[in-house]
Amino acid sequence: MAKLRLFYNFKILKRYYMSRIKNAQLRYRIIDRALRNKYKPFPTKQDLRTACEEAIFGSSIGTDICDSTIEKDMFAMRMEFDAPIKYSKRDKGYYYEDEDFTIENIPLTEDDIEAIKFASQTLMQFKDVGIFKQFSFAIDKIFDRVHIANNPTDKAIEEFVQFENVPEAQGNEFLPDILKAIKEQLLLQFDYASFKSGKSKRREVLPLLLKEFRNRWYLIAQDNSKSKIITYGLDRIKNLEILEEVGTLKTDFNADHFFKHSLGITANEDKPEIIEFKVDKVGSKYIQSLPLHASQKMVKEGNKRDTFRLEVILSEELKRTFLSYGDQLEVVGPSKLRNDLKNTIVTLNKLYR
Repeated sequence: MAKLRLFYNFKILKRYYMSRIKNAQLRYRIIDRALRNKYKPFPTKQDLRTACEEAIFGSSIGTDICDSTIEKDMFAMRMEFDAPIKYSKRDKGYYYEDEDFTIENIPLTEDDIEAIKFASQTLMQFKDVGIFKQFSFAIDKIFDRVHIANNPTDKAIEEFVQFENVPEAQGNEFLPDILKAIKEQLLLQFDYASFKSGKSKRREVLPLLLKEFRNRWYLIAQDNSKSKIITYGLDRIKNLEILEEVGTLKTDFNADHFFKHSLGITANEDKPEIIEFKVDKVGSKYIQSLPLHASQKMVKEGNKRDTFRLEVILSEELKRTFLSYGDQLEVVGPSKLRNDLKNTIVTLNKLYR
């Protein structure tokens, strides 16, 4: 029943919102982003049409937007917003003569605001349904922002309400290209910088999965030189290039199970271990309200401290999470993890003497 309601409501949503796309505001913004994309300079008319098709309709087959529409859009952008759009004969594509120009500050119309409100209300109805569960936090933030005032662009919101402002991490501009390569199983090449040495090395990989963790994006890929699965931070990737060659997976990989026993971005061939820890009553409430991992269970409720168990692999993310609770949390076992934390605490004690 929920799926039927989901389908019906989204058909209504699509009709409601698509009727407003004809005002071209959405296409203007897509074209604007494409012209400002320094990693794909000088987009052709076909590139702009494809970008609009994919962003609005989820397809690039060319049945909804034609080249003449893109021409009219660019003409309107020049006339209405003084957009300095030029064509380069040498590079055979379009560009902004003023590199700092953007139309992102164009105000929303009343129809745009109503459409956004309608969309957010629809999403809220289904945030706990299947495919939306993983985005429930983002949906809540969108809903709060849209419905906290009649006009979500009202400057008073910024004056009286503070939303969490997360800086955009470097490398996010590669997301569309990497996703395309994953879908088409194409090889990628890029320069990857080591945190330890600071030196970059050219890599050739078969991309398998994109994963977000603490507002940073990571690429899970098969390194062709080692034939093993490696995690790469997008913020350390430079000079990304999609090859025309289709890659071959040489090892077992299941996206659903790869991070099953991970707390964070670390995943390896180690077997998960049973982690037991005790937390005081205040820390216990936090951990129960926001579990550290899907395997978390409370195994004993005490007068002053509660005991929990996890089944995860040992990782730096796990250690940092435990250390963030300070003297509220004590790891009981396994002994290896307990000793590692103990050594870290001894080192910290020396630093703060």
